[in-house]
Amino acid sequence: MAEAYPWQDSLWQQLAGRSQHAHAYLLHGPAGIGKRALAERLMARLLCQQPDGLNACGQCKSCHLLAAGTHPDNYILEPEEADKAIKVDQVRDLVSFVVQTAQLAGRKVVLVEPTESMNVNAANALLKSLEEPSGNTVLLLISHQPSRLLPTVKSRCVQQACPLPSEAMSLAWLAQALPGCSTEEHNELLFLAAGSPLAALKMHEQGVIAQRAQVVEGVKKLLKQQIAPSQLAESWNAVSLQLLFDWFCQWSQLMLRYQLTRDEDGLGQADMRKVVQYLADKTPQPKVLNMQDWLLAQRQKVLGKANLNRVLLLEALLVQWASLPGPG
Repeated sequence: MAEAYPWQDSLWQQLAGRSQHAHAYLLHGPAGIGKRALAERLMARLLCQQPDGLNACGQCKSCHLLAAGTHPDNYILEPEEADKAIKVDQVRDLVSFVVQTAQLAGRKVVLVEPTESMNVNAANALLKSLEEPSGNTVLLLISHQPSRLLPTVKSRCVQQACPLPSEAMSLAWLAQALPGCSTEEHNELLFLAAGSPLAALKMHEQGVIAQRAQVVEGVKKLLKQQIAPSQLAESWNAVSLQLLFDWFCQWSQLMLRYQLTRDEDGLGQADMRKVVQYLADKTPQPKVLNMQDWLLAQRQKVLGKANLNRVLLLEALLVQWASLPGPG
């Protein structure tokens, strides 16, 4: 049974309480807020033969088959390998499933995640099924980055924004999920996860707080010329490229903000505050803007799963970062 999260209560009542269902929903919002759990819960409710109010009964033949992963009228489409694209052949298999008749005489339900990992050919192959799925089929599309979807895909779905929980609700949930961590750690994890509690939990499991400390320490050594860019790039093997680019983009943004406002309260997290202020004071603004443009372009490549040489990319980043203080 998919987990129910307290911040989804009103959205769940609205979705599950519908008497008529759309043939395609696009559930979108930041990663780490429980969209997949919401979609799985709705999938179970739509397939259930004897729903218990707003929820699947958990007891009928359909619920048992779904729990066992052998439901004939359920189809899950996701990349064959983590972080890779959904291929056009996978979508063609899905399309042939959609045109079949439901075997349990009820609905067919398809779940696609993440929708933005379909390449253009795959997305185009899905359009006909989205427009007029045959029989009683409901497609549940999940997207963490809806801006990357084709407009033709978005326009064929009922778009449903999924809520980011309030900070208080997220912290209360994290306190239950991670009772062994201090309030400070809960706060730091939530900050690093941009307010997404499930992403914060995942970051805890991956040891991101320790990774962040290692990266911050490395940046300080780099600026003091105590370590070479190539050496530092090699030492960050365990840290995800996306996290690194998220952090460096954030730091360059904070530098710009400080240059424009001189607001010391807007220097970000305590661990990098002095460094950000120092770099903002010592770096000409055009140089910060160039750095930020470069960082954002590289971050897009990382998000787009481009085939990148990790060490060379990080080395290029660190060489530029080390040369920030000084003339433009």
